[in-house]
Amino acid sequence: MDAEIRTLAARLAAAQVLRRDDPMVRRVLTDELFYQQLSERLAAVGLEFVDHPYAEHVSVRLAREQEQAVFGGEETWLSNNLGLARDQIALLVVLWALLILPKRQRQIERKSSRDSISQSEMFATDKPIPTGAELGIGVNENTLLADFGDRLGGKTRISIGLGVLSRHRLIDRRGGQIVEGPLLDLALDYERMAGRVLDGTLTDLFGTQLADVLPAADV
Repeated sequence: MDAEIRTLAARLAAAQVLRRDDPMVRRVLTDELFYQQLSERLAAVGLEFVDHPYAEHVSVRLAREQEQAVFGGEETWLSNNLGLARDQIALLVVLWALLILPKRQRQIERKSSRDSISQSEMFATDKPIPTGAELGIGVNENTLLADFGDRLGGKTRISIGLGVLSRHRLIDRRGGQIVEGPLLDLALDYERMAGRVLDGTLTDLFGTQLADVLPAADV
């Protein structure tokens, strides 16, 4: 088992993100001992396993107790470890709100509907929770520019930002449409961020455009 743990830890560190249906990832999610041993191996180098039951992928991130040593070691606190500029971070948060929050709301609604099926259907084939792509959730680049261009630095800065986020696999760009990339659902802590966003933190910054497209607060 130690060799498998070492291999999976190395794969996560090298690839950053793995699909939930990967055989070794499935084992982490279903084998408590395997999960504990992986967590201990990652913790030894200041990392922790990142998963969300509604996300398609898993990843690793810096452990909370290491944030001060890593991000606060210089004169100013580093905002991220991807080299993102401030306007790119703002763009990331907006896209997370526009892509992940609606997806999560629909996923929760689908799961609640499935959980309320009749007794006679209890043993029916369990369908996977739909992904953002399957739900048709995306953001048109022209719409993004029209709604938030003045707050996010204009067309040139947004275009540069989208390219950077795409290279980091946070988003995918498909024929003028922006959809979530493998890391977007894991980049921000949903439990910590969702309430703040839905309670109006981003609305204060970006006005009613954002509030109009976000789901009702049910997190």
